[in-house]
Amino acid sequence: MKIAFFDTKNYDTPAFEQFGSENDMHFKFYETKLTEDTASLAKGCDGVCVFVNDTVNAAVIDTLADMGIGIIALRCAGYNNVDLQHAKEKGITVVRVPAYSPYAVAEHTMALLLTSVRRVHKAYIRTRDFNFSLNGLTGFDLHGKTVGVVGTGKIGRIFIDICRGFGMNVIAFDKFPVKDSGIEYVSLDELFERADVISFHCPLTEDTYHMVDAEAIGRMKKGVVLLNTSRGALIDAEALLEGIKARKVGAACLDVYEEEADVFFQDFSGHIIADDILARLISMPNVIVTSHQAFLTEEALSNIAETTVANLAAFSKGEKSGNELEV
Repeated sequence: MKIAFFDTKNYDTPAFEQFGSENDMHFKFYETKLTEDTASLAKGCDGVCVFVNDTVNAAVIDTLADMGIGIIALRCAGYNNVDLQHAKEKGITVVRVPAYSPYAVAEHTMALLLTSVRRVHKAYIRTRDFNFSLNGLTGFDLHGKTVGVVGTGKIGRIFIDICRGFGMNVIAFDKFPVKDSGIEYVSLDELFERADVISFHCPLTEDTYHMVDAEAIGRMKKGVVLLNTSRGALIDAEALLEGIKARKVGAACLDVYEEEADVFFQDFSGHIIADDILARLISMPNVIVTSHQAFLTEEALSNIAETTVANLAAFSKGEKSGNELEV
């Protein structure tokens, strides 16, 4: 099989080359994202491999189908950027990696929370300038605080276990509660009202788009800490900014952002960011932004490559891998 990889970074290629060579696959790696303008790069290939910020809409799928592409392999769990219905109509199989390393994302979420509430990032910057003052670095205990977890899939449940290890009280919301899990499920409104810390681990759908808007923030506790390592558009960024300015939101830790596609995974250190809302969020002293980094561990990269190649190998043999996405 020949597979065109889009939005490829240097940390992606080693594991894919290893597992690909073991399965007699040939990969073309492109740094550019998949768009209507770049889809033609996949000409002569059997499939494409895409990431979270690639565009896989109807127009792109039409181009891929016209070139004989038979499979779209997502090397991630989320698939909100893919028009699944149109892919089905064009006879293109779509597969994903449902669980590459839930520990990586859950652990990064807790790292963000600890960094924020204990001001670790500020202390690090100070001491590098030999400033050992503690003024302004007062945090708060996580022990005894209530954390609300939205989404109790694998990542959400692992994050719950971590929070329990810190002695936190856990409440959760999920449209499909896990039976016999020992998790206290509540309504989303109750979660917003009771939680000191809220962490999002659910997919982006029509129902979850902007689930955190101005109205939702208005129902939250004053000083609430928001964590998002799932999908950026779960949170209305403009409403979040207003909530921070009004001192309603005490802190925000974001590994994702709703307009991240043109910014994240790139170096803009010598440029001016055109996204005013993102620039203002980053400038806030109680906001931490990482650029979709939560998944990035050696174990996760290896698992992503192994599962993706297995998905492609199953397709080439006319078999099911179990990771196909259905409409």
